[in-house]
Amino acid sequence: MTEFIQPREGILEIAPYQGGASTAEGVANPVKLSSNENPYGPPPAAIEAVRRAAARLHRYPPTDHGALRTAIGATHGVDPARVVCGVGSDEIIALLCQAYAGPGAEVIHTEHGFSMYRISALASGARPVEVPERDRTTDVDAILAAVTPATRLVFIANPNNPTGTMIGADQVTRLADGLPAHVLLVLDGAYAEYVEGFDGGAAMVDARDNVVMTRTFSKIYGLGGLRVGWGYAPAHVADVLNRIRGPFNLSTPALAAAEAALGDTVFVERCRRENARLRAFLAEALAAHGVPSDESHANFVLARFADAAEARACDAFLRAEGLIVRPVAGYKLPECLRITVGDESACRRVAHTVGRFRAEAA
Repeated sequence: MTEFIQPREGILEIAPYQGGASTAEGVANPVKLSSNENPYGPPPAAIEAVRRAAARLHRYPPTDHGALRTAIGATHGVDPARVVCGVGSDEIIALLCQAYAGPGAEVIHTEHGFSMYRISALASGARPVEVPERDRTTDVDAILAAVTPATRLVFIANPNNPTGTMIGADQVTRLADGLPAHVLLVLDGAYAEYVEGFDGGAAMVDARDNVVMTRTFSKIYGLGGLRVGWGYAPAHVADVLNRIRGPFNLSTPALAAAEAALGDTVFVERCRRENARLRAFLAEALAAHGVPSDESHANFVLARFADAAEARACDAFLRAEGLIVRPVAGYKLPECLRITVGDESACRRVAHTVGRFRAEAA
């Protein structure tokens, strides 16, 4: 009897990642608020950089990402030599699991943490270990209690996705101090730019040998379609990641756009300011309709309903009105909807529509 070819153990436990929906049945031009995208698009300088890069598409991109790493260093005050660029921060997460986890290893993540932590752990052959959160917020004590001799990586997103909550520097420091020397702490800073004055954990990377920070150009820089991310790591970790990443993992247009986006600080500051204003409006308006949310530090609000049935009904009501948000039952939050902070028109439409839903359901 012929044996079937089987993938490595753990691969078939992976549920394929589901991105935010972008279409609504019967609606020609829906408003997409399901993927935490920047409603203002990319900076104009990035668009122009892509146009110019089109003339060089016959040439391979640089393998060292030198110009982009230099620009990242200047913008964020980090050492360019310890910056590793990837296809979104997702690739940095996957490379970390590939390099430091594997069969027999454990990778810790929180119960409502970004799904790519579990996916990347399983893909590497490691065992993902889920720890509880406290009121939808990272619980440092729970993480430390879950560490074993087999633990190799701990992932936390700060601010977290999909909850929007974050823990302070004192808690992150306590976590880093409490981990044994054989464990890498990975601080996912995909939403760090939305927190005024926050370095995403860069200073902690500089101070320690066991902390890595990941960042992305997909959110505030509006470059989700080009997939550019980066990690900042101790020199010994950066060296390892550069040995296993693909030499041409980032395209010429992606590199050019990301470098140009970093230079448009006026655009970034305007996006941060508008996001904070409209995030506060949306959270307050939803609360006035009886739909609370935790304080968000990102570019979305996690709206909490009475139960899963009400959340599903509101999602359907919004879709019928051409407003696409993100159900998060897959993140063990079936009673919640994650709503991206769009532009002013979108936020007002969402608030008004949720109000109508609540009134009609009463």
